[in-house]
Amino acid sequence: MEVLEKCVGCGNCVVFCPKKAIKTYGVAIVDKNKCTNCGICARYCPIDAINP
Repeated sequence: MEVLEKCVGCGNCVVFCPKKAIKTYGVAIVDKNKCTNCGICARYCPIDAINP
């Protein structure tokens, strides 16, 4: 998963990530060790700021 610069840190991706691989600190940060690239976070991003 790649978080784009347009991320505003809304937290939708955090809520829907089944592996709890995302945190927000002003923007979303993906823990690549936990992420399985399922793409659920990208589907729930309201501004398409995550590339699966």
